[in-house]
Amino acid sequence: MTVQPSIPFGKRLKPSSVRGIFSDSLTIFWGDWLDLRVRLLQIAASGLISPLIYILAFGLGLGSAIDQAIEPPAGANYLQFILPGMVALSSMTISFGGTTFSICGERLYSKTFEEILLLPVHPLALFFGKMMAGVVRGLMTSASVILIALIFTGQWTFLSPLFLLILVLNCSVFAGLGVIVGLNVKSLESVGLLNNFLIVPMSFLGATFFDPQTLPAILKVLVYCLPLTYTSTGLRAAVYSPLSEFPWYSIPVLLVVAIAFAIIGAYQFASQQD
Repeated sequence: MTVQPSIPFGKRLKPSSVRGIFSDSLTIFWGDWLDLRVRLLQIAASGLISPLIYILAFGLGLGSAIDQAIEPPAGANYLQFILPGMVALSSMTISFGGTTFSICGERLYSKTFEEILLLPVHPLALFFGKMMAGVVRGLMTSASVILIALIFTGQWTFLSPLFLLILVLNCSVFAGLGVIVGLNVKSLESVGLLNNFLIVPMSFLGATFFDPQTLPAILKVLVYCLPLTYTSTGLRAAVYSPLSEFPWYSIPVLLVVAIAFAIIGAYQFASQQD
């Protein structure tokens, strides 16, 4: 069965249409928020386990040996160096995973997804509504990691506008990717497969544990193809570096990726078959 939203995907948007899309997006988001608000503690804690393990194993365990061998490129020690990467990692994992499993549950198990597709709203509104729910999931988990970072470092720049901007962009990128994956996978096993081959490698290769500038040229090209790299380096620079040394290119890169996912996701909603 093909369900077409009442507003075609390719129709040119007028200012009134943009306001309508924003309003409809909030309506879609509110439906997910009613479910999220009763599980705030669970969601905030769900993405905290892996960062805590990495902080204990790499930051406190291996970090002491690394501090004796080399001086970290940013921060006073290796633990402080990896903390911004842990924020990036947790926001990526929950924004992607929470969004994907939410849509999969509606499509494959509760069978309520067709009701969303029948709403007389633009496909962009459907995408943005689901994406915003993923962004909120990622920010709630990131808040827990940021609290830990504040305790260990005392760096209030973890709450600076620039840091939060990059964090929101990262959540938008991976929540958007989660929407696309959730619309296309046929089973939860497929989600696990994509997670193992996409999210887990990116967790280690996305500059969370190392400075990508120290890599050979070939590996540097590979690492900079990953959006998480721009988030990790941007967050780290926002905390420890002056504005003159901030990698400003990370913001437009993440923005372009988020926009590209929005276009793909809206098209998927416009032609979705369930």
